[in-house]
Amino acid sequence: MNSTAKYKDIIWRSQERSAQYGVDKDRPGPAWILQGAELAAVLEENDALIQIAKPFMEILYDVLRDSGFSIYLTDRSGVVLTIIGDEDILEGQAKARIVVGSDMSEKSTGTNSMGAALHEDCSIQTSGEDHYIRAFYIWTCSAAVIHDENGAIIGCLNLTGWRQSAHPHTLGLVVAAVKSIEHQLTAEKAETELKGAYDYLSTVMDSMNSGFFAADTNGVVKAVNNNLCRMLEIDRGEILQKKARQILENWEWIITQLKEKNAFENREIIYFGNQKKNRFDLSVYPIKNPNGKITGTVAVFKDIQNVYNMINKYTGMIAAYTFDDIIGESKSIVKLKAQVKSISDSPSTVLIQGESGTGKELIAQSIHNNSSRKNSSFVAINCGAIPKSLIESELFGYEEGAFTGAKRGGHPGKFELANGGTLFLDEIGEMPLDMQVSLLRVLQEGCVNRLGGNKCTITDVRIIAATNKDLKKEIERGTFREDLYYRLSVIPIYVPPLREREGDIELMIRHFLKVKAVKLGKPIPKVQLDVYEKLLRYRWPGNIREMENCIENIVNMDGNTSLEFEIQESEPYQVETPLGSFYDMCSLEEWEKRAILTCVEKCGGNITRAAQVLGVNRSTLHAKINRYQKEKGI
Repeated sequence: MNSTAKYKDIIWRSQERSAQYGVDKDRPGPAWILQGAELAAVLEENDALIQIAKPFMEILYDVLRDSGFSIYLTDRSGVVLTIIGDEDILEGQAKARIVVGSDMSEKSTGTNSMGAALHEDCSIQTSGEDHYIRAFYIWTCSAAVIHDENGAIIGCLNLTGWRQSAHPHTLGLVVAAVKSIEHQLTAEKAETELKGAYDYLSTVMDSMNSGFFAADTNGVVKAVNNNLCRMLEIDRGEILQKKARQILENWEWIITQLKEKNAFENREIIYFGNQKKNRFDLSVYPIKNPNGKITGTVAVFKDIQNVYNMINKYTGMIAAYTFDDIIGESKSIVKLKAQVKSISDSPSTVLIQGESGTGKELIAQSIHNNSSRKNSSFVAINCGAIPKSLIESELFGYEEGAFTGAKRGGHPGKFELANGGTLFLDEIGEMPLDMQVSLLRVLQEGCVNRLGGNKCTITDVRIIAATNKDLKKEIERGTFREDLYYRLSVIPIYVPPLREREGDIELMIRHFLKVKAVKLGKPIPKVQLDVYEKLLRYRWPGNIREMENCIENIVNMDGNTSLEFEIQESEPYQVETPLGSFYDMCSLEEWEKRAILTCVEKCGGNITRAAQVLGVNRSTLHAKINRYQKEKGI
């Protein structure tokens, strides 16, 4: 079928549909014109199409200006979205009800180029009697359908002029304009998708804790995230489109390593910028094309302190205890808690002294968690448990190759791991003398040199030391440096042994019974009376640690203990005899009353101690006191 026959078939089918729709040939124009909110909704829905098509409509109109033409843009259903044209033809079309909002579909307007083109999905030119409505016989119209990138109809572009201006090339102009609009739609969509992808990627990049930049094969930085700018304290403009070697002096060497297929991951580097020295964990990864050729690189920076904090978190280098975990109501404990709370936020060094098992690390952790450093690391090291040959590298770290067996890339010491937080030096009295000199130097200078290195790393660490030794006696023996002692004991703390904490033994027993019962998944046992009395009279040389283990044994034994023969009672408390003059004769009941009264007074009102001295259990003593209070008012 030739093009003329095809054209006539399209017109004939459209005329047939118009008749079936009941369109009146003598109608002055379209049956429906959208107005108000309904029109506003259609214009808003098609705003992107209007914005893209309008420049091309204006270019087309510049070619046809003053030649009696107008250009329409419709949506996919034939509603006119915008019109450009000569004033005379626009006035004539307005009289024919063709304005923005007019429905040019076949159902509303009968056969016309826009309605037929949209229904048949083709480009078409209508002229004179091709139109269904007689009022349109004076015009010639050329329309082409606009498609999106998926081929779906989204609108129509139409060129209308006086009938005598009809020319086959007119349709060609409209088709060319539509092709340009479709190309621009595709480009705009691609640009929108690229921008969306870029915005998404930028959001992901900027939400990462790490900093990174991407560079091309020439080492020019093409992308950088906000976190790297913050970490390096530079503006984005100072790094974008600049050479990567301005940030990393050994960039060419790194690229050589990648080309030789050597991994460059988790290398500790020092960045010198803004007169500051910062350590970072650096990894550089190649970007390769399908042929395996390197087309770019991505460098990832991690704040070394964040890395250390993560290491500390997952290796238990955190403080778990607070002052609420210190059980006791004795005067000595109440006084101790008040003292350590008051100095918690001080940067001064603390020396905690006390017998083994009194809870010195619990006090140290509580100080840390009550300070502004609580969200940073709490790193503990037992100076007596590490071999003398290793304690220096444990404290100060070492560089790669510092000694045989040194890890690749070096290793941070406890001072670096604790940076910004607290370093707890337990059993400080066991530290070798030569190490005491090194420790004193670090405390005085506030910086650390790794073994095998010459770069000083400034550290912000609060030192809390602990010992069960009398360091003044150790100084006299020559095993502890006097200058280090005074440097450590800026704030001295003494933790009393359990036997000096009046009234706390019963509290501790009840506390550990509950804790151990939960731990072992057993009910809280009723402790055998004779076992309980021995617990109260025992002097606890191992202090809280010994009591905790003993109570766990009792819970396992359902209130008895397999440690019965290991519990040695303390010597009875020495008190003056409650007896008066030999000649001051009275009844046994009166003697008992006097004995109880005197003993309670001598024990400072401590019923538990009085019961121990009198050789009765606490409940019996309470019962007697209550009876005498009722009967005789003691």
